[in-house]
Amino acid sequence: MGIWIFQTLCISLIMTLLLELLFCLAAGIREKKDLLLACLVNVLTNPFVVLVHYIALYYTKWNHILVVGILEIGAVIVEGICYKSYGKKIPHPFYLSLFANLFSYGTGLLINILN
Repeated sequence: MGIWIFQTLCISLIMTLLLELLFCLAAGIREKKDLLLACLVNVLTNPFVVLVHYIALYYTKWNHILVVGILEIGAVIVEGICYKSYGKKIPHPFYLSLFANLFSYGTGLLINILN
């Protein structure tokens, strides 16, 4: 691993923040504290998920889909708990977490396929 991992982490975090904020706005989240919370939970989960993903694939022969599934489910749960605990006007925190993650992961997957 080298400098590319730092670049990957930065690009992934920036794209995730943009996509999930757009998703929150599209889902009707307007409270500034809730939008800030969306940023904070992604700063908490995204670098960890991306780093563990690359470490698992680089150093093990684990199934890629299994690794991604476990990490994304973990991120959805952690983010959902944060939204439920600290959100001001988030009516369905776990659904928000699930669908925001599906949106950002799916968009990232599509971008990578098209490159």
